[in-house]
Amino acid sequence: MEKQPLYEGKAKQIFAADNPGEYIVYFKDDATAFNGLKKGTIADKGVLNNKISSFFFKLLGEKGIPHHFIRMISDREMLVKELKILQVEVVVRNIAAGSLAKRIGWEEGTKLPSTVLELYYKNDELGDPLINEYHIEAMGLATKEQVKTMSEYALQINSILSTYLKDKKLELIDFKLEFGVHNGEVILGDEISPDTCRFWDTETGQKMDKDRFRRDLGNVEEAYQEVLQRLTGEVL
Repeated sequence: MEKQPLYEGKAKQIFAADNPGEYIVYFKDDATAFNGLKKGTIADKGVLNNKISSFFFKLLGEKGIPHHFIRMISDREMLVKELKILQVEVVVRNIAAGSLAKRIGWEEGTKLPSTVLELYYKNDELGDPLINEYHIEAMGLATKEQVKTMSEYALQINSILSTYLKDKKLELIDFKLEFGVHNGEVILGDEISPDTCRFWDTETGQKMDKDRFRRDLGNVEEAYQEVLQRLTGEVL
């Protein structure tokens, strides 16, 4: 009998692992956008996102950022620590794009004078609305200390990744992070991939992320593969 997932999201399935306190994350090829209104499939997306996320988790771990990643166990699966996910998504923005560009009326591609950090309520039914620290406290989503820790980690991650990616000729436009609690400590969870980050080629401005799917730009698989190749040298 095929093992049933404990949880299934839009891009991943979660399974129990053999050891207590550990889980298996399986990356799917399913692609969604606009809170699930647009659906499709990107060939080998699961493999690419698993490899890219694994690379980034290892890099961040070496720089002192605690995370849930333990190791890759197959092309589509990673072993992770048990997390109680905080229902707050942290978005870090360096350049105006996507919803921020529309919200503040700035042309997409405009460099922000300072990094912008946003908080969103992780709730698909409500469309993951933008919230602030006061909402989080009133709703009991996280403590003030947890929000402070998530925000500090997010800005550290931004600095680490932005610096690293410039050498790979990739501009980190913005990205989404999720955190959870493991043994009382706030640590990084979820994934870091072209699904959750905007990457633009520093020379051409070409989009190298899920915006190619969102906006029907084509060559989605090729963009994901190019990101993996620049990071690791690996070609699928």
